[in-house]
Amino acid sequence: MIKAVTIDLWGTVVVDSPSTDERYRRERLAGLETTLLRFGFRVPAADLARAYGESGRHLARIWRRWRDVPVERHVTLLLQAVDPALPGRVGSEAIIALTTAYSSPALLAPPSLDEGTGRVLEALRERDIAVGLVSNTLRTPGEVLRTILKRQGVLNRFAATVFSDECGVRKPDPAIFDIALERLGMDRKEVVHVGDDPILDVEGARAAGLRVIQLAPGQGWASRYTPDAVIERLRDLPGVLADLERSERRPAANPALARLRPRFLARPTGSR
Repeated sequence: MIKAVTIDLWGTVVVDSPSTDERYRRERLAGLETTLLRFGFRVPAADLARAYGESGRHLARIWRRWRDVPVERHVTLLLQAVDPALPGRVGSEAIIALTTAYSSPALLAPPSLDEGTGRVLEALRERDIAVGLVSNTLRTPGEVLRTILKRQGVLNRFAATVFSDECGVRKPDPAIFDIALERLGMDRKEVVHVGDDPILDVEGARAAGLRVIQLAPGQGWASRYTPDAVIERLRDLPGVLADLERSERRPAANPALARLRPRFLARPTGSR
């Protein structure tokens, strides 16, 4: 029996436009420059932009090991890329203010809920299926993402929210799914994971011993691990969960599976 669902955030619960990364980058850099000036430190915009890229490459090396760090560490890395002594010179009060400026662009231009999110969460609630959110973060921390979800009226629908910057581990490491299971108080055989990425979601959840439904709108990605089912729209989730509950085996026929095709995992970088 399915008693809980864990679900991915980006590309599943919420969606954003291709221009979001650049917008967040510009707003983040402007906020950092203004905050540094407020504390008496003038850093040229070009130096901040260079340091932003350098800190991003450092973070990508961490992320590729399926590990993560708090967003305060992002700010320290960026300041060190400007001047190794700068974090110590600006002081703790400034670090707090800089972290707020760095974290906040998504609050000003938040991602949109998928059109099916509200209805799906309500349908799962009516069936007493608990929902846990399992998400990797990039430059926007879990704390800010919770604020966005609260403003959108859905945060209280999640029995647990697990973000990589807070727990220190990223999908596809099965440890992040284990954290979600512990917070939900569920056994892995009672839980199905839902997400769009063939590696982070499908392979990661499989490694954690979970059944998996892949969201693959239009053109999906293939994984070496076949998902238990594929949906093209999030709003199709309740029906597919019911199908899985009716059968212990994988669905013998799922038209969306035929459209999956391989695609390499993109480097885990970005500004969102």
